[in-house]
Amino acid sequence: MDNIIFRNNVKIFGEGEEVLLFVHGYGCDQSMWRFITPSFEKNYKLILLDLVGSGKSDESKYSFKKYDSLEGYSDDIIEICESLDLHNINFIGHSVSAMIGVLASIKKPSIFKNLILIGPSPCYINDDTGYEGGFSRKDIDELVETLDTNYLGWSSAMAPIIMDNPDRPELAEELEQSFCQNNPDIAKHFAKVTFLGDNRNDLKNVTVKTLVLQSSVDAIAGINVGEYVQENIVNSELVILDTIGHCPHLSAPKETIFALKTYLN
Repeated sequence: MDNIIFRNNVKIFGEGEEVLLFVHGYGCDQSMWRFITPSFEKNYKLILLDLVGSGKSDESKYSFKKYDSLEGYSDDIIEICESLDLHNINFIGHSVSAMIGVLASIKKPSIFKNLILIGPSPCYINDDTGYEGGFSRKDIDELVETLDTNYLGWSSAMAPIIMDNPDRPELAEELEQSFCQNNPDIAKHFAKVTFLGDNRNDLKNVTVKTLVLQSSVDAIAGINVGEYVQENIVNSELVILDTIGHCPHLSAPKETIFALKTYLN
């Protein structure tokens, strides 16, 4: 168990028994939840982690083969929960980790009580079926090419778009720094897995009760994507926050906390 806990830099705190497991998005780490967790410490057991290759995880455990799809990360979530003997947990996943939670819940639904998906996207690429992921294949190909040739430049350009709070530039700066602290080769690989993936067919296999939390303005995963996720998960609801940007837990923690408490209570 110690190796698993160390691998993902797992932190456990809080005074309650019911578990909230927080999992960060692409290029981030568990510190991104710091504005959210204080409001839940009294009533819940909180578990934070860093995905392998991110934050203070054990980078030596990163396998380009294992993590060539989100399945590798979902297996890690299950392994952490089983090693800690966790059941009926509330999984809170941001962005790509929303889909990681979806996959984990399909494999081991007994572990999960609720899925809370913040800014989820099962597929970022538009297709000819009428699905609008927000980006053309050309857009994504150019994004991946920029990642390969100029990762630092990509980080600098994308952070303000993702955060989308120009009056608070410190938020975009923090996100950029978070991107830049990760191993560039791992970050590039994870980005390809994230932006080229397609988990739309997985949504129909989710049986766990689900909340989709969606910013009203999100350049990375628009409202139509949130609606698509909600419409394709049977026991789910959609809450649209009066917030802007892809990271409401950072840019609008009060609104995010209110939505979480309303759902959990």
